[in-house]
Amino acid sequence: MTEVLRASNVETMYGRVMAIRGISLTVKEGSVVTVMGSNGAGKTTILKTISGALDPFKGQVEFEGRDITALDPDVIARVGIAHSPEGREVFSLLSVKDNLMMGAYCRKDRDEVARDLEKVLGWFPVLRTFLEKQAIYLSGGQQQMLALGRAFMQRPRVMLLDEPSLGLSPLLISEIFQIIKRINVEEGVTMLLVEQNASVALPAADFGYVLETGRIVMEGERDVLMKSADIREFYLGIKAESARGDRRWKARKTWR
Repeated sequence: MTEVLRASNVETMYGRVMAIRGISLTVKEGSVVTVMGSNGAGKTTILKTISGALDPFKGQVEFEGRDITALDPDVIARVGIAHSPEGREVFSLLSVKDNLMMGAYCRKDRDEVARDLEKVLGWFPVLRTFLEKQAIYLSGGQQQMLALGRAFMQRPRVMLLDEPSLGLSPLLISEIFQIIKRINVEEGVTMLLVEQNASVALPAADFGYVLETGRIVMEGERDVLMKSADIREFYLGIKAESARGDRRWKARKTWR
């Protein structure tokens, strides 16, 4: 698969605090890549740096071979990257329909926009019942559906998804991730997903990175990571079967 997104030795600061330290990752076209880590590890900072919401102190971000480091967020959105932020950040006083159409603000293909709107409402039928109501009246799960639909309405090449499972019931999490996979497989949209909930993120991904205190400490294909004793115990809640197994998989870590 062709590489579509690359971050190279990226460092981003909040004031004098270094939030991510020398991050390097790649995302291949058509794949789902997840970045896992605890709260405060720097996951959100990675996405904000890629989407232009934060400027890196050091390093480079490339999209389809083009240097997009520190471009304005609207420029990055127009080249084909959509960001669905942590906490949804819907426009609470706008209608559900207007929120969805905000995702398509830079598109000129009105007929295709109308078809994509129907596609989103087909994925999330509950949004149709609230279409003319203000988004403030939606539940947390419904707002997450709206945020995901709004990002898709941009018709991006890559979607950046920040904690889509946050605060949702297991049933809603399952529904959201089913749609994420449909958007990836049926619509051909590449995904970079950051999640604290590895038990849902890793099975949906092709490749994963583990982030600790601003650094990537482990990376690998999904199946390899899911066999790792550390991942199974600390992220999936499954105890390692043996100390021998622990030693075998720890040896494959890429500590930096």
